[in-house]
Amino acid sequence: MANTTLSNSALHAGNPIYKRRSVVNKIMLFLSFVTLAFGLFWLFWIIFTLIVKGAGSLSLSLFTDITPGPGESGGLKNAILGSFLMSAIGTLIGTPIGILAGTYLAEYGQRGWLAPTTRFLNDVLLSAPSIVIGLFIYALIVSQQGHYSGWAGALALSILVIPVVVRTTDNMLMLIPNNLREAAVALGCPKWRMITKICYKAARAGIITGVLLAVARILGETAPLLFTALSNQFMSWDMNAPMANLPVVIFQYAASPFKDWNQLAWAGATLITLFVLGLNIIARSLFRK
Repeated sequence: MANTTLSNSALHAGNPIYKRRSVVNKIMLFLSFVTLAFGLFWLFWIIFTLIVKGAGSLSLSLFTDITPGPGESGGLKNAILGSFLMSAIGTLIGTPIGILAGTYLAEYGQRGWLAPTTRFLNDVLLSAPSIVIGLFIYALIVSQQGHYSGWAGALALSILVIPVVVRTTDNMLMLIPNNLREAAVALGCPKWRMITKICYKAARAGIITGVLLAVARILGETAPLLFTALSNQFMSWDMNAPMANLPVVIFQYAASPFKDWNQLAWAGATLITLFVLGLNIIARSLFRK
C-alpha cells in the first residue's frame, strides 16, 4: 500500500497537468490573500481614522445636548433621537413585510411565474440607489402634504429594509432540508404550523442576522432622509414634522466651515460606526449556533 501511494505521488509530481494546476492553485490563493488584505486594510484604516478624529468628541454632552448653533457648545441628542425613532419605525414596518414575502418565495413559490418575477424585482430594489427611494417618497407623500416629516423618513427607510429581509429570509428557508418539512407533514402538521414552528425556528439565526443587516444599512442612509425628513435643529418628538437625524446632521456639519461642527460630524460618524460594528458582533456572537 505504501509503495502504491508513493508511486502515485511520484506520478502526479511528474504530470505536467498536475504541475500546471498546482501553479494555478498557488497563484489564485495568493491573489485571494492579497484581495483579503487589501479590503481589511481599508476597513481598519477607516475605523482607525474615525476613532482618532471622533473619539475625542465622544462625551456625555453628546447625548444630553441638542445640536448647537455656530460657535456654541452642544451635542447630538435630537439627531440621535430622530435616527432611533425613524429607524425603529422603518424596521417595524419593513421586517414583517420582508419576512412574509420571503416565506412565500421559499415555501409557496416553487411553481409559476410570480416567485421568479418577485425575486428579480426584489434584486432590482436591493441594488437601487437609495436617493431614488427618497425621491419616490418625496413625490408620493412630502409633495402631497406640503412639508417634510419623520413619517415620510421612516417609510423611506422601511422600503430599504424590505429587500434585504426578503432576500435573507428566502435564502435561509431554502437551506432547510426538505426532510424536516416532510416529517412534519407526515405527522399531520398543517403547512402554516410547519412553517412557524419548524422552518422559522431552524432559520431564526439567519433571519435575525438579515434584519440586523438591514438596520445597519438604514442607520447610515442620508439621501432618502434629505428628501423626506430633512432635519430639525431643535428637540422634537413630532413625527409629522421635520426631524433631525444623524446622517443628515453629519452631512451638514461636515460640509460647514465651523470647526466645532466638524468635530460633531466626526463624533456622529464614529458613533454610527461603533454602533453598527457592535450590533453585528453581538448578532454573530448570540446566533452563531
